[in-house]
Amino acid sequence: MQIKQISVTGLFGIFDHIIPLKMDERITIVHGPNGFGKTAMLRILNGFFNSKYSVLRKIPFDIFRIEMSNESHIEIVKTLNTQNKSGSKKQVTFNFHVNDQIETHSLKMTGIPSELNFPVEMLDDMIPGLRRINNRNWRYIPTNEVLSLEDVVDRFEDNINIFEGDFTDSNKSQKEPEWLKDLKSEIDIRLIESQRLLNVESANSVKVYSRSASTMSTVVSYSNELAHLMQNKFTEYGVIAQTLDETFPRRLVNQKIPSSLTDEQIRNQLDELEETRSRLLEVGLLDKIENSDFLIKPQDTINESDRNVLAVYVEDIDKKLNVFDVIARKLGLLRKIVNGKFAYSYKDISFDKRNGFVFKTLHKNSYGHETLSPTDLSSGEQHELILLYELLFKAKSNSLVLIDEPELSLHVGWQVQFLKDLQEITKLADLDILMATHSPDLIQDRWDLSVELKRPEA
Repeated sequence: MQIKQISVTGLFGIFDHIIPLKMDERITIVHGPNGFGKTAMLRILNGFFNSKYSVLRKIPFDIFRIEMSNESHIEIVKTLNTQNKSGSKKQVTFNFHVNDQIETHSLKMTGIPSELNFPVEMLDDMIPGLRRINNRNWRYIPTNEVLSLEDVVDRFEDNINIFEGDFTDSNKSQKEPEWLKDLKSEIDIRLIESQRLLNVESANSVKVYSRSASTMSTVVSYSNELAHLMQNKFTEYGVIAQTLDETFPRRLVNQKIPSSLTDEQIRNQLDELEETRSRLLEVGLLDKIENSDFLIKPQDTINESDRNVLAVYVEDIDKKLNVFDVIARKLGLLRKIVNGKFAYSYKDISFDKRNGFVFKTLHKNSYGHETLSPTDLSSGEQHELILLYELLFKAKSNSLVLIDEPELSLHVGWQVQFLKDLQEITKLADLDILMATHSPDLIQDRWDLSVELKRPEA
């Protein structure tokens, strides 16, 4: 099941928009003037599927409709709650229309109760990036905003539960009806926001109050994460290699049927394995010491006994190296795109299992090529690298990725190339893209992929 169209009525009390997704092309570009609601629509869609309900309450709209490829649709409806004393709060209700039936779920109203079920000091630990500055005010580090207690509760209700007896995320999710949980499990949404350079790392659970939440550079965080991913793959490779090596003699002796491979087929397979290992070496997934030479010289003869040994050997090596297949292709594409753009500033990216991203200058000084930290990159370079990494390594296969202002801090030349890069990425990573932009340079000649948000007709 996929999303085929989203629409909104009464956005900011002004706008009605319809955005049909370009399902065949897998890339939809939303454009329009500032203030028309491009970002708001992405955030509402993400807010629903990722249970960030504070977003649904905060953004003013009347009805947000999500139409699916199976002809079902969900309506997020906001109505004035007459029981609310202030009269300013609106009730948010989900109406799911499927097979001529309607399933309904209304969100609990929020507000600050007379007594919180935890000390306010705990908010610093429960909400990543939040730091208390006095008795009733906090600073949110990613945006540098000063927030009151009411602001914190309104914005971060998804991170905390302020009602008595309702303190854990698991309790909160259990209150959702099964149809809603099933619907969300069918569609994976990932939002890449315009504020990408700071990464908020949080504790694993709201039950842990260890002040482990911290804010760090996203490129540093992703560099560390990539190193961990590479190490895990290398560990998996080692386990498979050990198993195959230990059983190699037995499997060779027990081989009942002689190999039917010809000499030419064996030579071709060994050549392909050599090329594969060279690619893995280039992207840092194998060390140089492991890069043995598979090639058999033309003058070398292969008898039947050799053929049987080589057939088992080739099959084993293929199984070992296949562990790296997906991550190697993603690293290869990441390196190709990044180096194609960073070359203008004389920088080169590579990867290794210890450091993740490795940057070096293309020019030499008296000490050779200088090694750079990820934070030495310009803001535009960091934006580009973070966005590419998000698409290739953070988004799940077959998910819908929402990108807000991909052109942010990017040189015009990079914007021109962005759509072509994105098409390569969507094909490799199996993604659908919905992005909001102000840049005609990014769209280029692909206006067929675009949807314009317009002002109301007079």
